[in-house]
Amino acid sequence: MLPSRLSVVVLFLLVSLLLPPFCLCIRSFRGDGLGLDGLSRFSEAPDYRNGKECPLMKNKESYVSSCDASFIHIAMTLDSEYLRGSMAAVHSVLRHASCPEHVFFHFVSAEFDPASPRVLTQLVRSTFPSLNFKVYIFREDTVINLISSSIRQALENPLNYARNYLGDILDSCVDRVIYLDSDVVVVDDIVKLWETNLTSTRVIGAPEYCHANFTKYFTDPFWSDPVLSRVFSTRNPCYFNTGVMVMDLVKWREGNYRKRIENWMEVQRKKRIYELGSLPPFLLVFAGHVEPIHHRWNQHGLGGDNVRGSCRSLHPGPVSLLHWSGKGKPWVRLDNKKPCEVDRLWEPYDLFIHGKDRQRLGSGSSTTTTLAGYSGYFL
Repeated sequence: MLPSRLSVVVLFLLVSLLLPPFCLCIRSFRGDGLGLDGLSRFSEAPDYRNGKECPLMKNKESYVSSCDASFIHIAMTLDSEYLRGSMAAVHSVLRHASCPEHVFFHFVSAEFDPASPRVLTQLVRSTFPSLNFKVYIFREDTVINLISSSIRQALENPLNYARNYLGDILDSCVDRVIYLDSDVVVVDDIVKLWETNLTSTRVIGAPEYCHANFTKYFTDPFWSDPVLSRVFSTRNPCYFNTGVMVMDLVKWREGNYRKRIENWMEVQRKKRIYELGSLPPFLLVFAGHVEPIHHRWNQHGLGGDNVRGSCRSLHPGPVSLLHWSGKGKPWVRLDNKKPCEVDRLWEPYDLFIHGKDRQRLGSGSSTTTTLAGYSGYFL
């Protein structure tokens, strides 16, 4: 009989050969309320349940399959650094969803995170006992050799590139997914975003910002190269933020868009054509071919720029999703007692426990706020 440690190694190698090269999967969960005996730093979220108008749940008290056609699928990354943001994002989705039990989360976790994927899984399970979710372990060596330096070190994290591999990582039965960054909160019913119609050949949908200076996302050597810059010659490219996207995974897989993105990353390694991490390859592949979604679904830039992280106000107009893209994160600024005004909009969804006497935030109370000319009522 093999020694126990060697047996584990052999088993791991066998599983590695049988599963896709991009990830390992822990399993699906419909939480069973297990505690972590002091390991958890988050309050248990309210148990959000479906209303009478929602479809009946299948296998409500047993194993839940991600292949259930009635589910709204949401993909997010899960790591120790942004865990607090991820928890708040999940909380916000459930709190405003008309049918929260029909939301299925796909969390992608790095295999070498300081907190192991299994610990992160337990934290999610203890915080959201009724949540339908699955955790995938992202193999960082899949992309590490394709990543080039960026203007901010955080943008070089391999997990930032996990969205490129969702078509390979998620179960093949998942043919559509909403991708969300960990620094967002949703203040509207997620089904409205889910029902976005991706017309014709559109593979992704996202809010576009055609007034932005598109040329700044690429270097002068890129624009001066007649071959490289020709990629936009037949398009009308607009900037879009990859932190909120609706993705057709059937078209993604059929068109091998993961490889198309990787091809541009390989060009970047040979000739520096951009400075900003994982965004430019998406722009190179999709800009000009994006299904436009209302701007209310990505009020981005609330974290300031990528250097200073200064305070910013909301853009005028309705808001369905707030996004702290940029250097400044609301939980950091709140803890440092230097919050921006918009950070108070994130705070009601925070489930982090600072001490014994901390009250759980976001337990169902309403928040009313007026910022930058916008008056919004958050349920």
